[in-house]
Amino acid sequence: MSPSAKAVRESQVRMTELLLPTHTNALDTAFGGVIMSWIDICAAIAAQRHAGCQVVTASIDALNFVAPVKKGWVVNLFASVNRAFRSSMEIGVRVDAENPISGQNLHTATAYLTFVALDDLSKKREVPKIIAETQEEKRRYEEAQRRRQLRLQYIKTT
Repeated sequence: MSPSAKAVRESQVRMTELLLPTHTNALDTAFGGVIMSWIDICAAIAAQRHAGCQVVTASIDALNFVAPVKKGWVVNLFASVNRAFRSSMEIGVRVDAENPISGQNLHTATAYLTFVALDDLSKKREVPKIIAETQEEKRRYEEAQRRRQLRLQYIKTT
């Protein structure tokens, strides 16, 4: 049985990748699909840590690329559970690029994903609530509720 609540810090994930030639497009910058894959993996690890069971990606609401990542640069991903609902969780992922020669760091992408926790029969299962301790965690917690309302509204209209 999972606990009734967990602190955000208990499931946070830091993941690092090196942008190799096989990860790039014709401009020698990151192919967006590769970054998307890394985001999904990083978020899934955070969701699984929080839920303590298997999880599946339900949606990626927003993925905003704000700067390119160049071949040979280091990609740092940071995932955090923003809010847990009944069986779903919103995970926020921040992606930064690091030039390993100069040390320059750039924020390159942000994404919000929804994951659903599953039991051994692949049925939805409840997840622990989130304990938001810092001001930043509390802000993300509140913003996650607003995004959820928009997601649910969108689903009703499609």
